[in-house]
Amino acid sequence: MCLIAFAIHGRPGLPLLLASNRDEFFDRPTQPLQLWPLPSGKRVAAGRDLQAGGSWIGLAEDGRVAMLTNVRSWPIEVAPCSRGDLVTGWLDSKADWQDWITAIDPACYAGFNLVLGDLATSRWAWLSNRAVGASGPNEAGLPPGWQGRSLGPGCYGLSNAGLDTPWPKTLALKDALARHLSQRAHADETQDLLQALRAMGEAHDDSLPRTGVPIDLERRLSSAFVHAPERGYGTRSSLIVHAGAGSLVLQEWTHQPRVFAERPGHWPLHHSVPRRLELDWTMPKLGQ
Repeated sequence: MCLIAFAIHGRPGLPLLLASNRDEFFDRPTQPLQLWPLPSGKRVAAGRDLQAGGSWIGLAEDGRVAMLTNVRSWPIEVAPCSRGDLVTGWLDSKADWQDWITAIDPACYAGFNLVLGDLATSRWAWLSNRAVGASGPNEAGLPPGWQGRSLGPGCYGLSNAGLDTPWPKTLALKDALARHLSQRAHADETQDLLQALRAMGEAHDDSLPRTGVPIDLERRLSSAFVHAPERGYGTRSSLIVHAGAGSLVLQEWTHQPRVFAERPGHWPLHHSVPRRLELDWTMPKLGQ
């Protein structure tokens, strides 16, 4: 997952609104959004990485939420542990996030951003194993190797640097999410968010981040919807999550970028497969 905008209690009765794109190599085997059991038997709504077994974003039936992005580096890092296991590990745990991270060695993973949440308790945190800027002050007392902080109500953006790093595509998606919230749109009214996720316009060179990748790739990665078929890489899926008081609506579009060689203003949806999960997971404290 490489681009996320999310709002925690963006308006009354809406504990979480999320819009995201997952970018990945085309040949990495993946299962789309579906319900599947974690080792404890707890159900989770998520896509699944069939190469390493984890996920990039998911919501568990007890209200736990996890979101993952990589921290961009060049050359690509190799590490002994899969970052996707952090997502499923949190979803399958019952511990508070401060206790949960004490059992994890962040040095075993390539660079990551991890947002952990619990809809039932309204406790949220952003965490990373890299010192990446624009993320605000660190929480006191974090174990060695961890960066991060608790999150309160608000609108946040995350790509492949620290939380709320003002990359152009991150700012654009946050703005789209804020407008959507101001319109008090319902769960089925997602066209504006989907339009923002499908945007293929590249940032001007003077606005590009400098993450160490070649400049031509930096340009390609600067659009919300990434399309780099010559590298076998791009946006594989888009996800919009509307978590109301006691119900979850998840809408995913899985894309087939191999079949489209041109670069229009927005990715054409006739090359995408829509999926929808509507789940009545009643949690008495949800959103309170």
